[in-house]
Amino acid sequence: MRFRRPRAKSLKPLPPAHPLAGKRLWLGIMSEGSSSTLAASFRSCGIDAQVTPPSDARTRELGSRHSAGDECYPFQITLGDYFKVLEQPGVDPAKTALFIPEGCGPCRFGQYAPCVRHILDSAGYTSVALLSTSDATAYAELDAVGGSFLRTAFRGIVASDILLKLLLKTRPFELTPGGADEIFREGLDDLCRTLEIPYSSPRRQMDALKTCLLRARERFRGLPARFDPERPLIGIVGEIFCRLNAFANDNLVRLLEEHGAVVWMSDVAEWVGYATIERFRRLRLLGRTVSLDMLAAQLRSRVQRHDEHELLALVHDDFRGFEEPEDVGVVCRNAAPYLPPDGAMGEMVLNVGRAVYLAGKGVDGIIDISPFTCMNGIVGEAIYPRISADLGGIPIQTFYFDGTQSDRDRDVGIYLELARSYRSRKPLPHPVPASSALT
Repeated sequence: MRFRRPRAKSLKPLPPAHPLAGKRLWLGIMSEGSSSTLAASFRSCGIDAQVTPPSDARTRELGSRHSAGDECYPFQITLGDYFKVLEQPGVDPAKTALFIPEGCGPCRFGQYAPCVRHILDSAGYTSVALLSTSDATAYAELDAVGGSFLRTAFRGIVASDILLKLLLKTRPFELTPGGADEIFREGLDDLCRTLEIPYSSPRRQMDALKTCLLRARERFRGLPARFDPERPLIGIVGEIFCRLNAFANDNLVRLLEEHGAVVWMSDVAEWVGYATIERFRRLRLLGRTVSLDMLAAQLRSRVQRHDEHELLALVHDDFRGFEEPEDVGVVCRNAAPYLPPDGAMGEMVLNVGRAVYLAGKGVDGIIDISPFTCMNGIVGEAIYPRISADLGGIPIQTFYFDGTQSDRDRDVGIYLELARSYRSRKPLPHPVPASSALT
């Protein structure tokens, strides 16, 4: 049955003084879901925002041509996708803006924006604008976009995480190949159309989002599927772009499914929560524990947790046994025995802490997906043997990606044999999908 999609109202044009007035803002695809909902959130504020076309061989060619080779693979993909947009006929650089988030800590992500600016200028694209924001401020700069953008964007991220989790929990058991993917795509389209409407209040927006997610949930529940309890459950951690972007990881998730596995993927909202925790820590280090900035960060954190819990409540029954941590603090505390709390930061903390959490939920193995030479991936890989030993020998393996070919099929087959062996002797039960979601 086809659902009726909400229609976006005509948006008020941006004031002429707005830096994005008259420009189209392009967003690179990290995750199909979160990038699409973020673009829709920008559109809800009157900004003409679109995601870049899917990555392909031309992406890799352009990214390699315009980079030095020392950058990480996600940077090359992002750069290649943006140059692919700029070379399209009819694209006016003066009316083009690119979204480039930044990060801090032991990661080259912190240099993305200045590096992209330098490369664009060197290539003659001096009129292309960049919109940047940093996790150091928990992305507070985006408040300037207008309206309730940050809250809308966060709600969209949580909702897209839910859609992805429903997809990954359902697709391995579908009886009609492609059925789960179709439901996901239509659900994401529905979600983006819902988000881009400028609602009169946050409550009206939340009600519309919940109705949208319920439509998708019922379609997933109605998909003919047969659960196989023998399939191994594999937790996925790693660098956020590489693990979520199918082009970057050579469709590793689908390859795991083809080999008989079910995947539990770390979500995007986890990183947003971690950025807030880091914001608290930095303000305390600066002696601003009692300040307007701290109060604003605390209020934003409380609102985000409330919104996240309200949306997740819709799929509580579907995710029995697959529950996410109550908050990101749980993940950080799990990492504390392995990484110094005041001496380590970034994705290495999340990956180590999430690995401990997933093992405690009964997964049969954990895979870290990271770009080649990624510092966070290297630190995690050095610690995983100790975690494995502490947790009964659970197999944890890092898969690195840089765009070169390797025998992934062989590697995945070998790894899943280890996961099946561990499953036969592990101390914790194997979570199973809720019967209300699969038939």
